[in-house]
Amino acid sequence: MARQKPPAGTPATVALTAAGIPFSAHPYVHDPAAPSFGLEAAEALGVEPDRVFKTLLADTDLGLVVGVVPVTGMLDLKALAAAVGAKRATMADPAVAERRTGYVVGGISPIGQKTRHVTVVDETAQLFDTVFVSGGKRGFDVELSPADLLRATGGAFGAIATWTR
Repeated sequence: MARQKPPAGTPATVALTAAGIPFSAHPYVHDPAAPSFGLEAAEALGVEPDRVFKTLLADTDLGLVVGVVPVTGMLDLKALAAAVGAKRATMADPAVAERRTGYVVGGISPIGQKTRHVTVVDETAQLFDTVFVSGGKRGFDVELSPADLLRATGGAFGAIATWTR
């Protein structure tokens, strides 16, 4: 019997497909010099930036935690710690984030990570029918409903973003 090839795609798209979660793939031309990968994605895809979410890892006294916030905002580390019942949170070392997720910084997806982490998605995701998150590499986002994002990550909604506008 012939050996079957694994499905093509990123770990995020493979995980979504395996779970039967509907999504749309959105590749775009990535500029490595872009000052903000998330804002670059919003512009390249022609969507409002509040619908594009970035994936950040924080180190807490309970271990690494994933925070998913709009690219127009910043991760509130105190709020993230409180949301998961930790005492404190600091941004994770980028090398540790890459090693634990299997993705490169700027292309870390909350879906299909090498090690599953506690995940909190900012509650503003619920304002939209669909949101965009990294599909697992720079220049590639996936679009899915906020409920399906929670289902794919085993996450929860929380008020974890702050805005400087």
